[in-house]
Amino acid sequence: MHYAYILFSKKINKLYTGSTGNLNERLSEHNHGQNRSTKFGAPWILVFYAAFQFKSKAIKFEQYLKTGSGKAFKYKRLVPESLKLADPKRERRAA
Repeated sequence: MHYAYILFSKKINKLYTGSTGNLNERLSEHNHGQNRSTKFGAPWILVFYAAFQFKSKAIKFEQYLKTGSGKAFKYKRLVPESLKLADPKRERRAA
């Protein structure tokens, strides 16, 4: 399986969107500072993921979530209500 996922950092109040073939390993990498884009926000919380049979579909969904309409969809439908206080304008810099 391949996954598109959304992480949240309380520390920096940002979301991060990515895709991977191994969700548990990738989350561990984010939380252990092994990703340049996310090392300053650890710990990261997995708030959403979608599973796909094909890697290309996971990547396309990740890319969609990073577009204007995808960000609107992400904040309205995918991100838990408790995290909706995160400012979408600040999230743009993390993704």
